[in-house]
Amino acid sequence: MHARLRTVILGAAAGGGLPQWNCGCRNCVAAREGTVPAQTQSSIAVSANGHDWTILNASPDIRAQMQATPALHPTGLRVSPLRAVLLTNGDIDHIAGLLTLREKQPFTVFATAAIRDIVESNSVFAALDRNVVSFATVALEQPFDLVEGLTATLFAVPGKVPLFMEGEVVVTDLVGEQTVGVMIEAGGARLAYVPGCARMTPDLAERLGCVDAVLFDGTVYEDDEMIVAGLGAKTGRRMGHMPMAGEGGSLEAFRDSAVPRKVYVHINNTNPVWRPQSPERRAVEAAGWQIGHDGMEIEL
Repeated sequence: MHARLRTVILGAAAGGGLPQWNCGCRNCVAAREGTVPAQTQSSIAVSANGHDWTILNASPDIRAQMQATPALHPTGLRVSPLRAVLLTNGDIDHIAGLLTLREKQPFTVFATAAIRDIVESNSVFAALDRNVVSFATVALEQPFDLVEGLTATLFAVPGKVPLFMEGEVVVTDLVGEQTVGVMIEAGGARLAYVPGCARMTPDLAERLGCVDAVLFDGTVYEDDEMIVAGLGAKTGRRMGHMPMAGEGGSLEAFRDSAVPRKVYVHINNTNPVWRPQSPERRAVEAAGWQIGHDGMEIEL
């Protein structure tokens, strides 16, 4: 059977989802009222054959996400098509879902040494029975078999350590193993997944310019949108995420890109692009971007 790269966005929102449980912002109110579709937290699933699946980032919403995705439903008594989980950083919204996957189901967790250390240094993750769940350390820039028919390569992306590991001094654009992007290849098609990125570098821009599709960090539209909305004191860049708009934003970074399909993911509850008729949404779409949403499928 010819391999085709199939991607399902399980969760398009950033940490907290849409609506966020304690937030009464315009977007969260609209999501509760049903005028803006609710979204779960950051995660995608990929497969080359439709039977063997990998989940990239195990969000706290993973149970509901798998329930909403028929391709991930059990195929027998305690038999799941989930073969692997790959982590792109150690943020809570990307690792907490591992605890939901503790029911003696065999799969492999792929991560860099730095990200794996975050998980394995916390004893709560011992709930994943190591006689059933295996951990594999992956080096940057070294292609490896993710599941049948899928090849993955991890690459460094500017970012920061998880919030719960921050000290007094925070470097928001570290380049190393703590924040990575993923290049996924199957049947000659290539997809890049970068749910967190603090800034664009020349090397990263060159890499992302040669893919068939990119799923990229869309956390905030304006760098200061959370401050302006009265919902926080941090900018997007302080949180380790480049904004969509403005100088040094992702719209500018991809302005001359020839990538056929560009999709924003990991979108914060405050981001006005969630509203279909907003000027910001129209600007993003005019620039050739799609706003990712739960259940969106991309086949290459």
